[in-house]
Amino acid sequence: MSDHKSHVSFQHGQEFLAAISERWNYQILREVFFGIGRFGELKRTLGISANILTARLNSLTELGLLTKRAYRSDKPWYEYELTDSARELVVPAIATITRWAETQTTDDDATPHLLMHTTCGNPTNPYLACSSCHQPVEASTLRPVSTEVSGADQE
Repeated sequence: MSDHKSHVSFQHGQEFLAAISERWNYQILREVFFGIGRFGELKRTLGISANILTARLNSLTELGLLTKRAYRSDKPWYEYELTDSARELVVPAIATITRWAETQTTDDDATPHLLMHTTCGNPTNPYLACSSCHQPVEASTLRPVSTEVSGADQE
């Protein structure tokens, strides 16, 4: 393939998972998604040291998951946002993990993170659905299919 960007291999998935599995990266991506994008806000919210936060933000920016823009002209202070490509993968992952964590918590004071579907303007609780029958997909209703088995050979 001449356009290597359009070819995603298993290795690309492993590299992405390694990147977001780093101790702080997922938390940073989650906070940026939920609207905490300035360095000082991230530092306070996460309780992370400035040097580690700087390194993680630089790494996430280099990976193409975050963009940064200066929000002050007198000082080099930046605000971070998810890139469009990061939103494609990170947002569903964050929504899913956040929903799962909220259903598992025993903390009565935990405030759920509400989400709004901007297309219709309504609150939403996103879920994974089958592209054929449009029913919700749950772990118990999903299994891998061998690449050697054709659609006609499936049970």
